[in-house]
Amino acid sequence: MRVTVLPDREALDRHAAAHIRDAAEARPDLLICLASGGTPTETYALLAGEPERLARARFIQLDEWAGLGPDDAASCAAYLERTVRRPLAVPPERWIGIRGDAPDAAAECRRVAAALDKAGPIDLCILGLGLNGHLGLNEPAESFAPFCHVASLAAQSQAHPMLAGTGGAVLQGLTLGLGDILRARQVLLLVSGAAKRAPLARLAERRVTPQLPASFLWLHGDAICLCDADAAAGTGLGEADG
Repeated sequence: MRVTVLPDREALDRHAAAHIRDAAEARPDLLICLASGGTPTETYALLAGEPERLARARFIQLDEWAGLGPDDAASCAAYLERTVRRPLAVPPERWIGIRGDAPDAAAECRRVAAALDKAGPIDLCILGLGLNGHLGLNEPAESFAPFCHVASLAAQSQAHPMLAGTGGAVLQGLTLGLGDILRARQVLLLVSGAAKRAPLARLAERRVTPQLPASFLWLHGDAICLCDADAAAGTGLGEADG
């Protein structure tokens, strides 16, 4: 994994957006996996400013909160609708979503896995770093389901800011697996802010452990980590790592 530390959040967002645009220029119909949450929001906003650059790109949703449908404002689907799908006018044939409110969550995971098998592999997988080191909703565990599956959420994930207004506990999620992520042609991990300093410091140890799912990215042949100076402070990561 190649690590680049940017001076601030704005520089990170611009660097990430430029990288995604360059990837789309090289492969116009590339399949992009989309993370949700606060970290990629401004990167997505920059992409929305030039929708023609991603006019042929295809997209797949990384994960979803179990029980939340696309009309729920707290869902990952609603977030991606606001930040990516609507601004880029992505039609259904170029979009693979995950229904968190599907009556049979396991069957929904099988549907997504089949769609990815047909459309994939992922060309560019955009990820954020969880506070406990998770990727998607692949939480620290003794073992992992490799492909799209129903995951039990760790306590930190249950307290995610996206879920603040749901009015009830969300205990599970649907997520692409680490096998799907590691099969991606390229991974782009975005890490921003002092709150992510602790998991980034653990990642900087370059020790692969199931207790830090993000550490498996050290095994990927083309993984890039972009982090800002706030996140990198005290971690030992710097420009020399890029």
